[in-house]
Amino acid sequence: MHGFELTVQHMGAGAVSIRLRGALDLAYAYRFDDALRRAERAAPSCLVLDLRELDFVDSAGISRILAARRRARRTGRRLVLVRGSRAVQRFMQLAALTEHFEFVNRPEEAVRSREAAERGSAQGSPAPAIATIPASPQE
Repeated sequence: MHGFELTVQHMGAGAVSIRLRGALDLAYAYRFDDALRRAERAAPSCLVLDLRELDFVDSAGISRILAARRRARRTGRRLVLVRGSRAVQRFMQLAALTEHFEFVNRPEEAVRSREAAERGSAQGSPAPAIATIPASPQE
């Protein structure tokens, strides 16, 4: 497989984007979940999972995304998925998951729709903070 990497970006307006790259499979699913939980500790009002660079996802990866959805619903957090590759989107459709998530084409669309809903704030957003976390399977 391709390996896995994720990048966490604080987008302002209470949103955090997590860009996934590579293969989200059994070898990486729980490392992804750990990173996701670390991002959730900051209590963002909106969590965006960017699937555009995800080459592959299996049932273990999907189970962690579904767990994030459950946690988001429990805490009142908005979880938005950025549409992935054709293969990833097809997997989501075959698993009948597309109706259970909010999808956008780019991470900024999730923030814009939230800001529009809140009628924008008068304060400027801080510069985005970015952290890349390479993940390697446990040895």
